Amino acid sequence: MAIRIAVGDESFDEIRKAGLYYVDKTDLLYDLVGQTNNKVTLFTRPRRFGKTLNMSMMESFFDRNRDSRTVFEGLDITRHEDFCGEWMNQYPVLSLSFKDVDGLTFEKAYAKLAAVIADLCKKLDRLPSHKEVNGADAEVFERLMYQRATDADLQNSLKTIKRMMHAVYGRPVILLIDEYDVPLAKASEKNTDENKYYVQMLDVIKGMLSISLKTNEYLKFAVITGCLRIAKESIFTGTNNFASYSVLDERFSSYFGFTREEVDRLLAAAGLEAQADTFESWYDGYLFGTTSVYCPWDVVSYVSDLLFKPASNPKNYWKNTSSNGVIKEFVGRFRVSGKFEALMNRGTIKETVSDELTYDILHETEQNLWSVLLMTGYLTKAYAEEVGDTVTLKIPNMEIAAIFQDAVATHFTETLDISKQQALMDALWAGETETASRLMSDLLWKTISYMDYHEDYYHAFMAGLFVGRGYETESNKERGLGRPDLQLTDIDGRRAMIIEAKKSDSAAQMEKDCEEALKQIVDEEYAKNLDDGYEQILCYGIAFYRKSAMIRKL
Repeated sequence: MAIRIAVGDESFDEIRKAGLYYVDKTDLLYDLVGQTNNKVTLFTRPRRFGKTLNMSMMESFFDRNRDSRTVFEGLDITRHEDFCGEWMNQYPVLSLSFKDVDGLTFEKAYAKLAAVIADLCKKLDRLPSHKEVNGADAEVFERLMYQRATDADLQNSLKTIKRMMHAVYGRPVILLIDEYDVPLAKASEKNTDENKYYVQMLDVIKGMLSISLKTNEYLKFAVITGCLRIAKESIFTGTNNFASYSVLDERFSSYFGFTREEVDRLLAAAGLEAQADTFESWYDGYLFGTTSVYCPWDVVSYVSDLLFKPASNPKNYWKNTSSNGVIKEFVGRFRVSGKFEALMNRGTIKETVSDELTYDILHETEQNLWSVLLMTGYLTKAYAEEVGDTVTLKIPNMEIAAIFQDAVATHFTETLDISKQQALMDALWAGETETASRLMSDLLWKTISYMDYHEDYYHAFMAGLFVGRGYETESNKERGLGRPDLQLTDIDGRRAMIIEAKKSDSAAQMEKDCEEALKQIVDEEYAKNLDDGYEQILCYGIAFYRKSAMIRKL
């Protein structure tokens, strides 16, 4: 029987109760709580590497208001019987996420933060009714729940709620904060010298966390997740027994992301063993500590697609979950062309990185930006045996390579001569292939130089040229029997253009590759669904060799 798998479901209980496939990460509980004495633990990993699901799993395991024996039945953690007896459903848990704390202004983001705390209070709305809770805390709780809280109320909110829970349950509280740095990341994107957005948000988050994480009788321990570790002196002031684990650390490295063994078991359960090499080349390649891991979001998404449609091709699932703006900013701000050439040709670079940053200075130095690319999943360590701050970096897999290609190509097309771009469009609509070939070659000469050019780069380069020119542009969309590289439609002019591109191995090969591209357009019937209503349909085969383009028309 085919497995059932959830894409995007980050609730541990829902996954288990529905009988969906679950990659067992429950030994994280024992390794974290049974094998360390951390009062506050921070895990930093890229987006979509299982942080939220692990936090949901922790909440389910520790929360005294649940009976989680059924959902954990048969999982690895149950081998530790004494540990489960001591910890399962034995403590009050306070769990929240900052992932939606965003806004165009500080005031709007602050309101979102207040709403997060209000929702938390609504889930715990019976707390104030207990006689053990003092009246002052009950009044603050009510103000928080109805969003009438003062700034001091909000900054002390987690401490207040913990104190109330401790009074009611007689046990210290386990605090779980997911995506703690999202408010700061969003604030840094919109910060200006005039609005002081970042400084204001940093003050709020710093105050809330430093107050709630200080060692006291109300706190059993805290687990926090995010993308970056903010410098301790900037945000985790006053926290004792604090430990953080990033992509550079060996400890806990297998609990975020899927290991090769876990992917092999998943593919076997799904009957997809034959696709193992594709999964590896597209979605593996990350090195956390010394552990090789796959991006779980990509693996689950592609498995789901293959179960629905066995002929599905791998695609870029991760790019829609994270902005590639940092790559474009990197290219535009620093002289890193040579290093990007090496990376995009599947090579390596050696850089000094830091796992402790602040969002307001991310873009100030080249070292900071390499660090950000590493911590956010665009780059990874190349060698497990390297230790220290100087590491060899590489692009992990084909999916991320495509994101780099797209970001770099888009950056350069945005900076190219607009008049030449328009002249190229005019030549293509007029069917002037020689003029179009010359203009596209001229534009290629303005972009980054590569020793080895990849077809993805040329595709992204073309898309960047045509998007925003006033036409509807579709890339690799199903049409006819196959998928054209690019399709442009001019509704007002009742005309359309289909483009198929090839990367040639030599200049002498370009003519043949153009003909092959045109033959593909005919054989795959790319223009089939465009016949009705269009007075002109132009079909082009384009061959690229290094910085030269040849364009031929059907």
